[in-house]
Formats: sequence, C-alpha cells, structure tokens
Amino acid sequence: MVNCVVRNWQGEEAGQAEFDLKVARAENAAHIVHLALRRQMNNARQGTASSKTRAEVRGGGRKPWRQKGTGRARAGSSRSPLWRGGGVIFGPKPRDYSTKMNRKERRLALRTAFASRADNLIVVEDFGDQLPRPKTKELIEAMTRWGVEADATTLMILADKHETIYLSARNVERLKVILADHLNVYDLLLADRIVATQSAIAKIQEVYSD
Repeated sequence: MVNCVVRNWQGEEAGQAEFDLKVARAENAAHIVHLALRRQMNNARQGTASSKTRAEVRGGGRKPWRQKGTGRARAGSSRSPLWRGGGVIFGPKPRDYSTKMNRKERRLALRTAFASRADNLIVVEDFGDQLPRPKTKELIEAMTRWGVEADATTLMILADKHETIYLSARNVERLKVILADHLNVYDLLLADRIVATQSAIAKIQEVYSD
C-alpha cells in the first residue's frame, strides 16, 4: 500500500490518499515493464518505410556495354545495386511491427510502472472549480506551489475530462494531460513528475485493481 500527502490548490497539505495495486515481484518487475514498453513503442510504428529492389527501379533493360573486349567489368544492367540509381540490397519494405502481449501481463506491467513512480507522485485535490475559465498562468503557478519544477516533464492524471483544465494545459511545455483509465507505460516512465487528482487515484484503484 502506498500513502501520499494530498495538497490543495494553494499547495498546503490537506489530507492523505492511498492506493494498493498488485504489482510484479521485484525480480520480474523490470522485465515485464520492459516488455510492455517495447510493445507500446513497436505498436506505434507505422512500418511504411520502403525501398525498391533492382527489379522495381525504372530502366536498366539494355546491357550497358558488350560483355567482352572493353576492359571494363562486365555489366548486365545499369540498375544493379552497385550503380548510382540502382536498386537497394535488403532495403526496408512495409511490415507490421506490432507485438502481442497478454492482457493480464499488460495490466500487471502498468500497475507496476505506476507504483514504481510513487516517489515522484503528487496528489492534489480536484481543482476544476478553481479554474472557471481557461488560464494557463494560474495552472503553472499552482503546479509550482505543488512542487513541480519549471523544467520538469509532467504527466497530469484526471478522473474525467475537464475542458477548462485541458485548455489551460495545452500550451504548457512538457505537460501532458491524460485520463486515469487511459494510462500507458511510456508516459508513466517518461515523466519527471506525475500530478494526479484524488478522484483520479480512486479511479486508478477501481479500474486497475484486479
């Protein structure tokens, strides 16, 4: 079980929050998180890189010069991979990079990654009512009061989509806002600081505790 201090809009301590997630054993944790991260990054690849072989490039139908008697190396086509403008040897072709992983393993890796960031987790009270209109400056000032460094890559986790918070955060460099039921290993590991609302912690406990 992990206990966290809850801070209010002014940055003062306002209570305690806790969550208890089933995580991987210490000896397997790094491996399963690595598998989930590799799967996510592989599945994000488009796999559209393509090059032409000597059979696909244009031209090269005529033998450049006769076989013997010129003193030059024999050549059958000007589209040989050895020639400028020729085909590519073992070049990339469109392919599917996606990697499979069992659902239980994916969820275990996600819980393990989230629990491993407990030291960098900042839990705050729900602050949607503190931003009646989009105001980036006020959000940045609040994050500073919560202890988020100015140059830190920050992941903000909300329980539900809040339009004012999204509009206030979209121009903040190195800040990403996601919903509690859309967590992913890459964002959890990339962030220097994770800011989560109390309701988001409760939703994470509800959605991922199995």
